[in-house]
Amino acid sequence: MNTAIPWLEWTGIHMSPWKLIGLVGALMFGGRWLVQFIASKRQGKPVIPRAFWYMSIIGSLMTLSYFIFGKNDAVGILQNLFPSFTACYSLYLDIKHRGWDRDRNAH
Repeated sequence: MNTAIPWLEWTGIHMSPWKLIGLVGALMFGGRWLVQFIASKRQGKPVIPRAFWYMSIIGSLMTLSYFIFGKNDAVGILQNLFPSFTACYSLYLDIKHRGWDRDRNAH
């Protein structure tokens, strides 16, 4: 998983599968703010859609797996471990408080 992806070699980009997982995870984790911005703009007030928490969990776990298996970096592991737990807990509270059909209900 640490060797270069062959079909990208002609571009001069060295991209291993683990690095690709890490980059996609970082984009997902960062992109959640765009989702939150769009949802707040539509509602005319600050809201956090459920997609925000799903993107947080998936992005955190992807970057966490990159730092555990691909890079073996303790700083990156700690940096991504805490957001994974807080996003899971926040999603749990969201489901517990508003149920599964939260985004269909008024905020």
